[in-house]
Amino acid sequence: MTSHTEAATQQSNEQKLESVYSSVSEAYQGTGADIYALCREMRQNSPVWEGDFIGKFGVPTNAGMKMKTRKTVAVFKYQDVLNVLKDPTNYTNGFIAEGLGAVFDGLIILAMDGQQHRNVRAMLQPAFMPETVNKWKPALDRIMREEFIAPLVANKKADLAGFGLNFPIRAIYAVMGFPEDKETYRQYATWGLAILGANIIDPTKIDEARRQAGIALKGLYDSIKGVVQQRRAEGATGDDLISRLIRAEYEGRRLDDHEVTTFVRSLLPAATETTTRTFSAVMTMLLTKPELMARLMADRSLLNKIIDETVRFEPVSTFKVREAAKDMEIGGVKIEKGSFVQCMVASANRDETVFENPDVFDVDRRQKPSFGFGFGAHMCIGQFVAKVEIVCAVNAVLDLLPNLRVDPTQAPPVIEGAMLRGAKNIHVIWD
Repeated sequence: MTSHTEAATQQSNEQKLESVYSSVSEAYQGTGADIYALCREMRQNSPVWEGDFIGKFGVPTNAGMKMKTRKTVAVFKYQDVLNVLKDPTNYTNGFIAEGLGAVFDGLIILAMDGQQHRNVRAMLQPAFMPETVNKWKPALDRIMREEFIAPLVANKKADLAGFGLNFPIRAIYAVMGFPEDKETYRQYATWGLAILGANIIDPTKIDEARRQAGIALKGLYDSIKGVVQQRRAEGATGDDLISRLIRAEYEGRRLDDHEVTTFVRSLLPAATETTTRTFSAVMTMLLTKPELMARLMADRSLLNKIIDETVRFEPVSTFKVREAAKDMEIGGVKIEKGSFVQCMVASANRDETVFENPDVFDVDRRQKPSFGFGFGAHMCIGQFVAKVEIVCAVNAVLDLLPNLRVDPTQAPPVIEGAMLRGAKNIHVIWD
């Protein structure tokens, strides 16, 4: 039986987690303007545009912070976005170290370029490939069903946004090999999101965000290092990520405890939030398109296609940024060395020269590469983990909550956000 103290602690940690997640979402919410309509107009009239396009939506950006020292160019067409993202030599990621990377005192793969990035990627990649990830599926299924959905069944109604916020965190901590303690993973999750909050670029909030991130970094580091030391003492023979990193080699040598700890800490924030937002988008598509829900109920094998089309149609992040490594030119527009290049994923994923009827959600369309999980050298290393988690989560919801539908007494879910997109609430009822 849960004591009053334990229940209060759980509620407090859940509230902290929701609060931190909401603050990150609100920081990048923007003005509410239709980003897809504006991107369509830019594709037609100014496919390569000089200026901070995403800043027009009231979202703070690296470009905005550096407006007096860094020029910015936004690209909107599929081919231009593809060309930039697949060329890590001329369009680099090192500038990230000035923002999110600045709070890390160790290795962060997002801010790496060149041979260092290739070495680290090669070391990490095997742990995230389908043959490894699929081994985790039974455990993920059990977590979704027993820990999250089964306790909801009797209520006949819920806001699945809460489930969407918590299950990726619980899942990734299981995958990484942390102890199965609910309050511990919620604390880890709150710290992880606080670290992500350090990337807030609003000058009125940046100092406090980074102060909170510093506290979170220390807490998370100490906790992870204890697990790393325990795994190493046990021989690190498992398939969990921490054990795999202990066994891995980097630049011809094994990683020490500090390096394993720092790698794990740097992977945690993005490994959860992206899945949360993608799940919310997938559920929104299913709940607001009855014919799509009916097809999925009749054929669950469609789920992977639904996820892929959702990632194209509603990417979690509307753009990716790269820095020009030398003077270049795109579409007749000169790009000076050191300039930021905003690759408008939300535009490229709906480029009418590549996707037929791009503004229509079509699960039957012939699949082509889209940029929801990025592209090229920095393509999301955890995309297979995210997809398996979402498949497990959606199947658990549909299996245990019969005749799932939008709660008619609540507003239906809406996907919104100028930079980070997702549905804030997913109010549902079931029989």
